[in-house]
Amino acid sequence: MLSPQEVAERIKVLAKDRKVSVAQMLKECEFSKDLISTTQNKGYYPRLEAIVKIADYLNVSIDYLVGRTDNPDSHKV
Repeated sequence: MLSPQEVAERIKVLAKDRKVSVAQMLKECEFSKDLISTTQNKGYYPRLEAIVKIADYLNVSIDYLVGRTDNPDSHKV
């Protein structure tokens, strides 16, 4: 499993790949604009609700987001 900082970085990279800003993604997911910076700077994992919504928004599996797999499409059948 990835560290909180690595999870935050993975989220930032995925957002960039999908041509959406992290701020816009967090706004649309109804989370604080500070969620990613808090994850990076304080070393706290986001709440499960946040992980689920962000994974859905970015169309990746939760397992990919937290580093349990390297396959972002592992949730697709």
